[in-house]
Amino acid sequence: MSEQLDLVVLGGGTGGYVAAIRAAQLGMNVAVVEKGKVGGTCLHAGCIPSKALLRSAEVFVQTKESDAFGILASQISLDFAKVQARKESIVNQLHQGVEYLLKKGKIRVIQGTGRIMGPSIFSPRAGAINVEYEDGETEILQPNHVIIATGSHPKTLPGLHIDGKRVMTSDEALVMEELPRSIIIVGGGVIGIEWASMLHDFGVDVTILEYAPRILPLEDEEISKEMTRLFKKRKIKIITSAKVLPDTLELSELGVTIQAEHQGETKSFSAERMLVSVGRGANAEGIGLQSTNIKVERGAIQVNEDYQTAEPHIYAIGDCIGGLQLAHVASHEGIHAVEHMAGLQPEPLQYEQIARCTYSRPEVASVGITEQEAKERGYEVKVGKMPFKGIGKALVQGEADGFVKIIADAKSNDILGVHMVGPHVTNLISEAALAQFLNATPWEIGSMVHPHPTLSEVMGEAALAVDGNAIHI
Repeated sequence: MSEQLDLVVLGGGTGGYVAAIRAAQLGMNVAVVEKGKVGGTCLHAGCIPSKALLRSAEVFVQTKESDAFGILASQISLDFAKVQARKESIVNQLHQGVEYLLKKGKIRVIQGTGRIMGPSIFSPRAGAINVEYEDGETEILQPNHVIIATGSHPKTLPGLHIDGKRVMTSDEALVMEELPRSIIIVGGGVIGIEWASMLHDFGVDVTILEYAPRILPLEDEEISKEMTRLFKKRKIKIITSAKVLPDTLELSELGVTIQAEHQGETKSFSAERMLVSVGRGANAEGIGLQSTNIKVERGAIQVNEDYQTAEPHIYAIGDCIGGLQLAHVASHEGIHAVEHMAGLQPEPLQYEQIARCTYSRPEVASVGITEQEAKERGYEVKVGKMPFKGIGKALVQGEADGFVKIIADAKSNDILGVHMVGPHVTNLISEAALAQFLNATPWEIGSMVHPHPTLSEVMGEAALAVDGNAIHI
């Protein structure tokens, strides 16, 4: 059996289903092949479930500290089963929403494993899709175009065995039935920091082992320093420049023990469980690429600025192409790919204008380049900073840690980067991203009237501070 289609999307995650919906809006006959549930990693094993857990952890801490607001609460306890149930309820509601959107767009959703076929009797070029169902039955799809949106998987350290119970990745951690008393988190990047913050707030003793000289190594150095200070203030243990030795892992009924090289010594670390958070790898295996001319380098599918592979009618988007592995990036890559195949000539994405967020306590958000990167590129920079302790709404909220830092080109006055650590900065960063997208200057941001009292005032003050004109510092 063969079905003729305008587009087949391999993978129904955030990038895949958004691409499919945009294609349907443009009048294409579309099918999505997904071996799991539509919504992908972000909805089922990433963004949404982890943020639901983080919110529960935040409420738990706020309730325990409510006496500072004059509210006396007694017998505060945590029901982790209810925390997990709430998370699942949110995921299920959003999953139903995605299914509705695909149905509304008359997009066929095929639950099975799709593989790209090489040239054959079905097609003179690579790109027919062989779909294998769970019962072993197969179907051939004949699309004019293909989008590979197969996502990514958690990486581990070579030689380190993940048993899913005592040694976990984020996939297994999300479905824990009970909290450990202690945990070692290998990796101090975004995912590791979010888990460290969440588990500590739930009452878990947390130790972070990070290979780089600082946690959040891709963020501005001042952001990393502030997060380190605040985490240590919360008694989260941070060991940087630590090279974990996988072959030293020992498992017992009590938990895990592993060694790491640190400051010229080999040190031992023990906890009930260990979470390995060392990044994510592209899902480029087992989808038939060997039958095509598509190139894979360092595990990631290679594409041009329009997301075309070496087979021009086959596109690839999202985590499977490497780069910024973020759900909102995958969505816009999918939209771009579809519009390009439809002949609409969309503008290439400017990745340095895309906001990046870490949903820890406090939150971290950034857009553009760091101060160090700006100097390495030869810019003469000027910097404005505003601490949240000078913002009335932050004090009202009881969350006054952190600051906003704006980096500008001293010659052109262009904004080069905005870096934030503090309350709700994952919401505040959109103003900074819009400003950079519209090529606004710090003077323009500072001249805009920010309502009072709001957290957004921190952006206006930081912008004025670039030229030494801040009022409240």
